[in-house]
Amino acid sequence: MDPQQLRRHIIEQSRRAKVGHIGPALSIADIVAVLYGEVLRLVAGPEDPDRDRFVLSKGHAALALYAALQLRGIISQEELDTFCGDGTLLGVHPEHILAGIDFSTGSLGQGLSFGAGAALAARLAGSGRRIYVLASDAECNEGSLWEAVMFAAHHRLGALTAIVDDNGQQAMGKTAEVLGLQPLAEKWRAFGWHAVEVDGHDPAALHRALVAPHPETPKVIIARTVCGKGVSFMEGQVKWHYLPMSEGEYLRACAELESTR
Repeated sequence: MDPQQLRRHIIEQSRRAKVGHIGPALSIADIVAVLYGEVLRLVAGPEDPDRDRFVLSKGHAALALYAALQLRGIISQEELDTFCGDGTLLGVHPEHILAGIDFSTGSLGQGLSFGAGAALAARLAGSGRRIYVLASDAECNEGSLWEAVMFAAHHRLGALTAIVDDNGQQAMGKTAEVLGLQPLAEKWRAFGWHAVEVDGHDPAALHRALVAPHPETPKVIIARTVCGKGVSFMEGQVKWHYLPMSEGEYLRACAELESTR
């Protein structure tokens, strides 16, 4: 799956709906492309009980997930074009009523708890399904996430993989200034997780990290990313956590993405 195609969908749908959260969606495009293009086992479709599960804990970046579902053929282009429209199932945050969405998310800090529960349920059911949770670095400010970290390590939930989108930004500013997290990987290791650090915009490195064998403990991938990646005037700018684009900004973003195809 081409992450640049994901980014084009993000830009096009965001502009059409006049909705923000563009930066957080762009920062995870490479991660989502690798997951949906190469890692997640969804062979029998979104209703297969033994399919892998994916939890987008940073639910405000749902547009990246919707784009992946369209490219994977789980939703149609016509459905994608209803994003944030009247009567749509594709809101700013994902809801499990939509085909391909396993968990409704958007209340930050909760997604890893869903994932830990899903991993324990898979074990109890004797299923080989795997669970992947994509969280923001800012969610690591929340105690609820660390409760799930402890729970997963205690139960040795080896089917669970967390990916932290470590883009260094959140809604109100730089993560390091709001509440410092570093060294983040060492914190996860201290709780009993197998932790790997990787360039979150290197698809080959992401793939290796996601599929590499590891001890029978939960795994976390700290993916170093840039908020707004792929559109130069959005990269590293906190304001693009929320702002929608003007027509001129949209055309400039499209031109930049086209030039890097």
